[in-house]
Amino acid sequence: MNLVNPLTSIAAGYRHTALLKSDGTVTAVGDNKYGQCDVSDWCDMIAVAAGNAHTGNAHTIGLKSDGTVAAVGWNKYDQCDVSGWADIVAVAAGWRRTVGLKSDGTVVAVGRNNEGQCNVSGWSDIVAVSAGDWHTVGLKTDSTVTIVGNNRYGQRNVNDWHDIVAIAAGYLHTVGLKSDGTVVAAGRNHEDQCNVTGWHGIVAIAAGSHQTIGLKSDGTVVAVGWNKHGECNISDWRDMVAVAAGCTHTIGLKSDGTVVAVGNNEHGQCDVSGWRGIQLPEN
Repeated sequence: MNLVNPLTSIAAGYRHTALLKSDGTVTAVGDNKYGQCDVSDWCDMIAVAAGNAHTGNAHTIGLKSDGTVAAVGWNKYDQCDVSGWADIVAVAAGWRRTVGLKSDGTVVAVGRNNEGQCNVSGWSDIVAVSAGDWHTVGLKTDSTVTIVGNNRYGQRNVNDWHDIVAIAAGYLHTVGLKSDGTVVAAGRNHEDQCNVTGWHGIVAIAAGSHQTIGLKSDGTVVAVGWNKHGECNISDWRDMVAVAAGCTHTIGLKSDGTVVAVGNNEHGQCDVSGWRGIQLPEN
């Protein structure tokens, strides 16, 4: 199957943003109450992920080129205890937990498991992972989707999904990108974050707490969902190659390696205008 940008160089958390530079280092801005932005000594990284915690507690994950994983930030539920991980090819950070995809298609997870969101030990043939607040999503080699964790709003109701090439998990909703460039969504839709049926020409997706973002093949971006902080004000974005969605802010990576951001900037999580040399996704 053809995966869409499986490694991520931009990550948006609850109140912070982390970006992977082309030299393998990582930079971060925003709330640093728990040290989630203390990434200045990271090197040889190939992907980043940011936890999106409604409580303001957050962590940041980095995947190294040797398949090991680094973590900083809030660790009350052991979500940063990843030092023993190896052979990891992709990472995801949810609320109070961290998920890792191994090279053999199996998955590991640490952190809060009150609703079974870390029960991934039986998974196999997985090619991508995503972590919402209370549910964990896996994309399988046959282009179907598997999910564990909370299903209060039907965010796990994806049994009929097929031809999926990318997945994204928000607070209480799940989004899937199909091979034909259309998008499907399940779960909480109180803020219209699942209203994606008219989308087409999409090449990448991101799910924030209450918003869904789609990157189109022409480099423009579409968004639906809660827009209280302007996190969906992306209609003028151009030349984009990647998108990320946090709790109340949205990040976009441009083809020249610069970054744009909209939404809540109370903690400086959108102060990215001066950044250069961010790692571009491989096609």
